[in-house]
Amino acid sequence: MGRTAKVYLVGAGPGDPDLLTRRAERVLREAGAVIYDRLVSAEVLALTNPAAILIYAGKRQGQQDEIQADIFAWILNLKGRVDSIVRLKSGDPMVFGRGGEELEFLAQHGIEAEVVPGLSSALAAPALAGIPLTYRGVAASFAVLAGHRQSLTTLDWSIYRGVDTLVVLMGVEHRDVIAHALMKQGRPATQPVAFIEHASTDRERIVESTLGEVARHGVEVESPAVFIIGEVVRVRTRASLRYSEQVAE
Repeated sequence: MGRTAKVYLVGAGPGDPDLLTRRAERVLREAGAVIYDRLVSAEVLALTNPAAILIYAGKRQGQQDEIQADIFAWILNLKGRVDSIVRLKSGDPMVFGRGGEELEFLAQHGIEAEVVPGLSSALAAPALAGIPLTYRGVAASFAVLAGHRQSLTTLDWSIYRGVDTLVVLMGVEHRDVIAHALMKQGRPATQPVAFIEHASTDRERIVESTLGEVARHGVEVESPAVFIIGEVVRVRTRASLRYSEQVAE
């Protein structure tokens, strides 16, 4: 029986290669093949083994199942040709990245696998923007949810009524629908929100607004962006003001 490659499900983090784990960088440098997602940055890809086979597996709306089937086929095709295959996903491979499905597939085919966790943009983007997801006396809970079309039709929005801070991934396109749904469940139109575009990269931009303004289509945002809803957004403004005052002194 011939050799079978080991597959690594690797989290590429939010984009800045400095935010990769040491394990992720080491695995990339030794990879025989890398199957990478659309949001993986060029800077992270630059760290891969120069001799590795690179395969783009970017998914767009309506293509998810088709591309996922291709990914499985590529793995089966490559497993006897290289020593290791890296399945490189933006953020963390087990957060809205179909990492669980891919682990099941690998197990079914007797392929050795290892998960290399990554820094999810759900945690990294707010932190980089100076927005704490929890804050004493302001927010004691947070939830992360997907904002794409499929989730919008299946989510029970009432369960998020009592969650202090919400972090929405893949929610730019339907941000007005999300805002309406949350306001219908009792969140005030004045509640602050923030969008963090291209977190950790040189294209990062932070847009602050209110839930009501988002519902009225009043906020222009570019994807990919992390959508944060909650009173903790005000902490960023207060911290910025305090820092500016200290600098002025």
